[in-house]
Amino acid sequence: MNLEPGIWLVRPESEALATLLQNRLGGTLYRPWLNPAVVQKDQFAAAYRQHTQWIMIAASGIAVRFLDGLVQDKHSDPAVVVLDEAGRYAVSLLAGHEGGANRLVYRVANAIGAVPVITTATEALKPLVVGIGCRKGVTAEQIAAAVHQALGERQINEVREIATIDLKANEPGLVEFCRQHDLPLRVLASSTVAARPWVTKASDWVQQNVGLPGVCEPCALIASARGKLIVPKTALDGVAVAVVEDNM
Repeated sequence: MNLEPGIWLVRPESEALATLLQNRLGGTLYRPWLNPAVVQKDQFAAAYRQHTQWIMIAASGIAVRFLDGLVQDKHSDPAVVVLDEAGRYAVSLLAGHEGGANRLVYRVANAIGAVPVITTATEALKPLVVGIGCRKGVTAEQIAAAVHQALGERQINEVREIATIDLKANEPGLVEFCRQHDLPLRVLASSTVAARPWVTKASDWVQQNVGLPGVCEPCALIASARGKLIVPKTALDGVAVAVVEDNM
């Protein structure tokens, strides 16, 4: 079974988006219209077990119909993420926990700037989003100390995701912190944050070095559509943290 994702294009109009995904995530492109003698659903069924992960560029209804009769068990089914043709939303559709679709959906979303959508109850019941900005070279331990300081009496297992800007997407300490705590990293384009510069107090240093008035507060607020800032920017040892809680 191929560990790299299969990328299924329902229509040739998705070619550019699919190629971008392949360039950034790897994987195999499937263009079923090249074999018009076999209906797409049957082609997908034949390929379904060849990959541990699938990215389907299609409407969710089409994905559900293609999966009809193929789903067996959450411990063995491939992960399936559905991405709309405009690249706006990436949805973890099948095998979210056990199959890794919840992790894959963040990789897809971060690769193209889409919004990750997860509906599994465990994540939905976690009310906190933590925004992080940091200086280059900070360690996972420095980030952990800053996050725990910001959370106060709240617990790390209440955190749904970490949010930051694209300039920090591959910061080793931040990536390692997320890995250690099994937290997804939501990466927002700097242009997105610049369009929503929601900060309680602008930072001259961040403005000069990043080109934004702030990072942690707007990242956390953008990542939580109904969120309320409960911990404004707090800084410790080169790491800035803000905490937003869902306002249900």
